[in-house]
This record gives sequence, structure tokens and C-alpha cells, in this order.
Amino acid sequence: MPIRITKLEELAAQQGPMHLALGVFDGVHLGHQAVIRRAIDAAARDGGQAFVVTFSPHPIRVIAPHKAPSALLATMDEKAEVLKTLGVDGILVIHFDLALAEREAEDFISELCTAEIRSISVGADWRFGRNRSGDISLLSRLGERHGFRLEAVFPVMWDGERISSTRIRQAIRDGNFTTAAEMLGRPYELCETVLHGKKLGRELGFPTANLRLGERQLPADGVWAVTVNGAQHAVANLGMRPSVDGSKRLLEVHLLDFSGDLYGQKLRVRFDSFLRHEQKFSSLDDLKKQITKDAAAARDFFNQKA
Repeated sequence: MPIRITKLEELAAQQGPMHLALGVFDGVHLGHQAVIRRAIDAAARDGGQAFVVTFSPHPIRVIAPHKAPSALLATMDEKAEVLKTLGVDGILVIHFDLALAEREAEDFISELCTAEIRSISVGADWRFGRNRSGDISLLSRLGERHGFRLEAVFPVMWDGERISSTRIRQAIRDGNFTTAAEMLGRPYELCETVLHGKKLGRELGFPTANLRLGERQLPADGVWAVTVNGAQHAVANLGMRPSVDGSKRLLEVHLLDFSGDLYGQKLRVRFDSFLRHEQKFSSLDDLKKQITKDAAAARDFFNQKA
């Protein structure tokens, strides 16, 4: 796993020259990966470490919360997992607040450059600093002053338009996971730790792994055929669980042909096929009968896919 630091001074303490990829990188989609790979390639070519410099919370939630997306594509842990597969050496996660938003772009880069920075990679339209005054023109001038090379990466296109986190979030809301996967460069998955629940599913003969949802982007509520940890077939209910007077949105996953204790384990869940909308049943017996049908429908889906 890439090392993770949270302070600029910790970056300066790293050994050897640094090659940075700067951005929010929500979802680490193919456009983000193009920026990040510039830093990785530069480190391989010139020597040194490739670091991703990102921000938490999402800057738009601080600067203009009314314009901010209500959900994101990945937690920081999920970002780290993707960055690991790309070959990044480390991640600097900078806490974003109003004080940072008011910093002059030039001052922010100057502080970054207390480390031995050899290259900085950004999207060609990336803006940063007070009033979004920092751009690639400023970075180019600062590169001459501080001795780093600027790598400005143009957007990656898909279906005639630039790939963006906004487009991917909309695809997920629509349940179009094929489109989301093509822009992400991988299937969209959520990864969470199994929580203890009321164990009602076990009483009904369908034990479930309950997963907290956080603020990540999700599709429509209902019952889904899902794949867990890349291989295990399952059926899952996403929603408020009206038949048992649920008070919060959860994802309940029943693994097909599985027995064992999952509490405390992390599960990666991929949504494969929408089976039906969530509904309220008049009795637990009716609910059990429907879950039996849902499990059979999920099996049919995976059998046809095999």
C-alpha cells in the first residue's frame, strides 16, 4: 500500500526527488489515471518517488457547498487501493478548509517545493488557490523558478465527451454500470466493513452482511444481483428496509452458497443486475417468500452470464 501522509512538511521529509500528481481525483477514473501515470513515468525515467497530492474533504464542499455533489465515487481508503494498483509510492492527503481555500496559489506551490520536486502533473484545466487563480500558466512560471517540470495532461474522452466524475456519478444513479466501468477503467465497487445487525436475515434463513453506505454514490434502491470480492455471487437489498421499519439506508448482502462469519471483514461489492424495486411486505413470511424468489433470480442471472 502507498504510504499516506497528511502534512506538507512530511512530504519534505521524504527521501530523494519527488514527482507529484495534483488533484482531487474522485473515483480515480481514466482521466485522473492519465495525470497520475505522468508522475509515475517521470519517477521511473528520472528517478525518485511518485506521489499523489489530493484533498479531503472535496474542495467544492468547502468553497461552494450548494454546488457540491451529494455523493462521491470513492472513500480515501478506496482511492488508496486503486493508487496501489497504479504503482504510486505515496499519497499526501491535505485537509481542505477555508484557510487553505484563501491561500494564494503561488504560496501553496512554494510550500510544496520545500520538498525536492522534479515534476508536477495536473489536468490541463486544473485550477487552484485563492479565487481559483492558479492554472497551468502560473505553474509553468513557477516551474522555472523552483526547478520542476510541468506535465499538463489533456482530458481523456469517452463517447465524444471528456470523462468526468460527474458523468460517472450520473451513470451510477441510472444503474448504467457498464458505462461507469468504461470511464473508470474498472468495475465500480464499494468496500466496507461488515457490521452487526439485528440478525433478522438469519432468522429468515438468509443471513446478511450489513454494510454502511457513507456518502458514496449509489444506484436506485432495490434488490440487486451483486458480486462480492470479485468472485462470490450474492443478492443484496439496498434501501430503508420498510418491512422491518428500517431507520437508515443500508446495503444487506446475502452470499449465495456460503456459510461462515463475516463480521469485521471488509467486502468489495459490485452491482451486476437490478432485480426489483424495494417494497414493504405485510408479514415476515411474505418477506421470506420474496427473498427466496430474489435469491433464485440472482442465481438465474449468474447462471445465464456464465
